[in-house]
Amino acid sequence: MNLFADMRTHVIAALDDMVRAGQLPEGLSFDNVAVEPPREAAHGDMATNAAMVLAKPADMKPRDLAQNLAARLGSLNVVESADVAGPGFLNLRLSSALWSDVVSRAQEAGFGASKLGAGAKVNVEYVSANPTGPLHVGHTRGAVFGDALANLLAFAGYDVTREYYINDGGAQVDVLARSVYLRYLEAHGQEVSFPDGTYPGDYLKDVGEGLKARVGDAYVGQPEDAWLADVREFATEAMMTLIRNDLASLGVKMDVFYSEKSLYGTGRIEEALKELDGKGLIYKGTLEPPKGKLPDDWEPREQTLFRSTAYGDDVDRPVMKSDGAWTYFAPDIAYHWDKIDRGFDQLIDVFGADHGGYVKRMKAAVAALSDERVPLDVKLCQLVRLYDKGEPFKMSKRAGTFVMLSDVVERVGKDVVRFLMLTRKNDAPLDFDLAKAVEESRDNPVWYVQYTHARIRSVMRKADGMGVAPGTPNLTHPAEIEVAKKLAEFPRIVEIAAKAHEPHRIAFYLGELAQVFNSLWNAGDGDHAIRFLHDSDSDATAGKIPLPLAVSVVIAAGLGILGVDPVEEMR
Repeated sequence: MNLFADMRTHVIAALDDMVRAGQLPEGLSFDNVAVEPPREAAHGDMATNAAMVLAKPADMKPRDLAQNLAARLGSLNVVESADVAGPGFLNLRLSSALWSDVVSRAQEAGFGASKLGAGAKVNVEYVSANPTGPLHVGHTRGAVFGDALANLLAFAGYDVTREYYINDGGAQVDVLARSVYLRYLEAHGQEVSFPDGTYPGDYLKDVGEGLKARVGDAYVGQPEDAWLADVREFATEAMMTLIRNDLASLGVKMDVFYSEKSLYGTGRIEEALKELDGKGLIYKGTLEPPKGKLPDDWEPREQTLFRSTAYGDDVDRPVMKSDGAWTYFAPDIAYHWDKIDRGFDQLIDVFGADHGGYVKRMKAAVAALSDERVPLDVKLCQLVRLYDKGEPFKMSKRAGTFVMLSDVVERVGKDVVRFLMLTRKNDAPLDFDLAKAVEESRDNPVWYVQYTHARIRSVMRKADGMGVAPGTPNLTHPAEIEVAKKLAEFPRIVEIAAKAHEPHRIAFYLGELAQVFNSLWNAGDGDHAIRFLHDSDSDATAGKIPLPLAVSVVIAAGLGILGVDPVEEMR
C-alpha cells in the first residue's frame, strides 16, 4: 500500500478525464506530476503540483487548471476536500477512514516493500579494501552504506548481488608479502625493522607465526624470488579471513568475492580492451602535461589510451604504459566488463572519497562497453572523524596507524555503528563520538528509535497478558492521526530512497516516526482516552493497540533495511 502513489493515480485519472472533456489539450506529459506531503501540515494531508507543471504546456493559468482539477478530485470518496492555494498548488484532505486503513495495513509484514525494481538485476560493489590488513573505521562507513543500500534495493523489488572486489593483483600485495616475511623472520627469533612503505602493525604477527608453522625454516635466509609468490598467496588469504571476520562482526555478508588476480593471465583484460578497440576507442597517443605545476620528472610518452572523452570524461585515460605494463585502470575496465557480461541491468560502486577522480573514467568505460545500456552510479563515502568524549580517538596499537573496525564494534556494538553511520548522507563528512553513541537520550537517534520500539513491545506484551488482541483501529485524536500519516509515508520514503540510492533517508524517517509516536504517548498523560491500555475495557484496548503495533512493525522493517536488529526491551 502506497497511499501517495494511489492518490497520484487518482490525479492522473482526473487529468485524463479533463483531456477527454476538452479542458486540457492532448499530448501532455504527466511524468512530472507529483503527489507529496504539503509544505505545512495545516494545509492538508497531501498536495499535488499538477497545475503548476502543466499550466505552461497547456497554455492555461495555473489557478484555472487547479480549480478544474479540484472539482474532479473533490468528488472522490477518499477526498474530503480539495483546495487551491497560492498560484496553483492543490491541497487535499483525505477521508478519516483512510487513516484507519493505513494502520491496519501497516501491521502486516511487508508493508512498505515495493515492486519498483521489477526484478532488475543490480550489482552493488562495496568495501573492496586492499587485502593488506584488517578493516579500519574508514572502511566501516562504506561497508555500512553499501550493505544498507543493497538491503534497500532488495526491499524495493530489485534482484541484488552484493560484491567485494579483492585488489590482490597490484604491488600492494607484494608489500604485504614482504611485511609478513619480516614477521616470519621475527617468529624465528630474528630482530627485524620495517622499512618505510611496509606494514608494521602487530596484526601481522600471527600471520608470521602461521607461516612458520606451515613451512618451518624453509624460507629463512632465502632470496625473495624463492618465497615471494607463496608468501603473497598465504598472506592474502590470511588478510581476507580477517576481513571476512570484520564484515561478519558488522553484519555484512557478501554474495561474491571477486579476485582482481583472476583477470591476469586469463585474457580477460585483453578481451575487454579488444571490445573497446573494436568500437574505435583505443589508440596510441601522448597525453597533454598535467595542468598546474609541471612535475620535474614529467616527459611526454606514447601510451595506449582509452578515448574516455567520448563518454564525458575530461581527458583520455591510459590503459597500458609505455613499457607494456597495464595501468590500474585496465583491470578495472575488465572487471566491469565482466559485470556487464554477467547480465546486470545496473551497477553501483561504493568508493571512498579519495577515489573521486576515478568516477568519470569508470562511468565512461561502462557506458562504452555496454553501449550506454547499463548505468553505473558511483557513490563516494566521505571521511569519518572518530572521537571519544569529544577528543580524537587514538589509533589502535595493534593496527599501528589506524583505528580498526573491530575496535569500534567491540566498543559500541554492531547496531549502533550501523545506524549512526547512516545519520548523514554518504557524501557528507561524519563525526562519530563513541561516548555519545551509547548515550541514553533522545539526542542519540539509534537509542531513541530502539527505545520507541522496546516500549511498544512492552505495551503489546501487557495487552497479550490481558488476553486482548488488536482489533479495528480506533483513531479519535489528532495526535493519533499524525502517527497514521507518518506511517503512510513509509512506502513513499522507501521508493524515494531506492531511486536516489540514499539509505540515510530511512534512518531519518525512523527518527521522525519515533518522535511523532512519542508525542502521542506523552499526550496520553493528559488524556486517558487515548492511552493504549485500558484495564477495565478490553474493547477500548483492542481499538487502541493497532496503532503502536503498526509503528513497531514499520520501525522493525526500517531497521532491517539499515541492518539493525530491533530490541524487545531496553536493558
